[in-house]
Amino acid sequence: MESTGFGRLKRALFGAPIASKHAHQERLRKRVALPVFASDALSSVAYATEEIMLALGMTALGGGVALYPKTFDFAIAIAVLIAIVSISYFQTIHAYPEGGGSYTVAKSNLGPFPGEIAGASLLIDYILTVAVSVSAGVLAVISMAPATQPYMIHIGLGAVALLSIANLRGARESGALFSIPTYLFIASFITLIIVGFFVPGRPIPPEMVQAREDHTGTIGLLLMLKAFSSGCTALTGIEAISNGTTAFREPVAKNASMTLAIMAALLAVMFGGASLIAEKFHVAPMSVSEPGYMTVTSQLADAVFRTQSSGFEFMFFVIQVATAAILFMAANTAYADFPRLASMIAKDGYLPRQLASVGDRLVFQNGIILLSIVAGLLIVVFKGDTHRLVPLYAIGVFTSFTLSQFGMVVYLKRHRRTGALLISLLGGIITSVVLVVIAFSKWSAGAYIVPFAVGAMLILMTAIKRHYRYLAQELTLSSQDKLAPVESTVLLLVPRVHRGILQAIGYAKSMARDCRAVHVTLDSKNVDEIKKQWNEFGADIPLVILESPYRSLIEPIIEYIDQTIEEEPNSMITVIVPQAVPKKWYHGLLHNNAAVLLKMSLGSRRNVVITNVRYFLK
Repeated sequence: MESTGFGRLKRALFGAPIASKHAHQERLRKRVALPVFASDALSSVAYATEEIMLALGMTALGGGVALYPKTFDFAIAIAVLIAIVSISYFQTIHAYPEGGGSYTVAKSNLGPFPGEIAGASLLIDYILTVAVSVSAGVLAVISMAPATQPYMIHIGLGAVALLSIANLRGARESGALFSIPTYLFIASFITLIIVGFFVPGRPIPPEMVQAREDHTGTIGLLLMLKAFSSGCTALTGIEAISNGTTAFREPVAKNASMTLAIMAALLAVMFGGASLIAEKFHVAPMSVSEPGYMTVTSQLADAVFRTQSSGFEFMFFVIQVATAAILFMAANTAYADFPRLASMIAKDGYLPRQLASVGDRLVFQNGIILLSIVAGLLIVVFKGDTHRLVPLYAIGVFTSFTLSQFGMVVYLKRHRRTGALLISLLGGIITSVVLVVIAFSKWSAGAYIVPFAVGAMLILMTAIKRHYRYLAQELTLSSQDKLAPVESTVLLLVPRVHRGILQAIGYAKSMARDCRAVHVTLDSKNVDEIKKQWNEFGADIPLVILESPYRSLIEPIIEYIDQTIEEEPNSMITVIVPQAVPKKWYHGLLHNNAAVLLKMSLGSRRNVVITNVRYFLK
């Protein structure tokens, strides 16, 4: 296979196979694991502040801008929640270092069905992570280069394809590749916050002044919950490290928990800082269809580095490039976790076992391919619009958050750790409230899709589990099972007598006493010639001639095999199908490949074994 064109292309794209004994070398150090698992969470600072402002602006009086100064207050509250949830997942990592996160916690402490819900929610969340992150990255590209707007979907699909190839090359290679843009984003974004904190702010736009004068009321409870829940998109990705602890080097729990603490600290500082300077420079979210569209992050970079004449105008482009890169790379968190989680669920029998298979690069390649296909479809269906995708994104992740928090409450109660229990309990209550608010407020915006998707996945998982239970029951040996002798009948299919079929004749002759050759004739005038040739080369194997009144090569053979099965119900029938292998693959297009159709037709017949004897054309 290595010498074929396909084999060489595969090695060029994905690299040479990695031996199982080198698996430990593919595990990640903390400095590489941080960009792999934290890129999703850290990238959310690029749009979480904007989501709060959108929620406030949609219901605020005075043109929808009067309540923007409250953004930082919500950011502080969300930063507190980040700390609570992170502490709970810190406990999860040490309690379940084998990975699985919310799925493992819910299954072990709340029962199989809550575990299935958590697993289904997380899988959907990871698919949406890819779609949302890539779509947000495309918007960052458009903010920097507006001429690319007509190609939003194409850029998004191209990014998914590149991410898929990078991850199929292996965890260590993809981690090293994604380290640079992640660390560039962290450095440039913190620079933006520091410089933005010290340089003078912009004057308040007249429309904002007027809006604040017109709006003299207080924020209602529903609006507070809606804005808070919208900003909670900043929490997406926090669970990733606890799900993928098996990717870390030993000691797993220590390295994973330290990486989680660093990620949570960076997330809180960057999110809070972005919200603070957003108020200082009085930026407001824009519509994607609006001419000169810029994200809130782009507006901040423009305000801090270009309108201040600071001599650091180039930093605007650095931040734009870094933001676009981290948003694209954020999808890598899903590529790191989705295949691992899917493999765990598959090992439990709720997903196809193919998802538990490790490829030659020591990655779960089937999971990576499945994730890429479904996420690409979402980008096409939703036209790469993050504001349409985010409501779907949040419900799945907060469902898993809630189940994980309450699962840890049960675990910590069992181990009598009251202090940690109270933290997880508080986190579970808050995340459940956020979940309800998101579902209620975003229902009409498409959030209803996720519960139906989770329900459909649960039905699918239950059906798969039922099948595997049935399979185990059918194949389990009992004391009554005995090894019985099997009689065999061999049918050699003879399209015509030629040099290539001689090997098949010898093979058939060696297999069983009852051996017959079967030929289907479309023209009775050729029968005498076939018999003559067979008498010369066919040894003593009897030849059965089948006529085909309707000019089909397949149907007479199937009818004959069915008749043989009926006459000999306890016999195994081996059908030998000679098949030519052309020197060039495209030569096969010129051949009548009846063997392929015949194998497909016979595949469902009981007690029928299909054997290919190939002859190679020089």
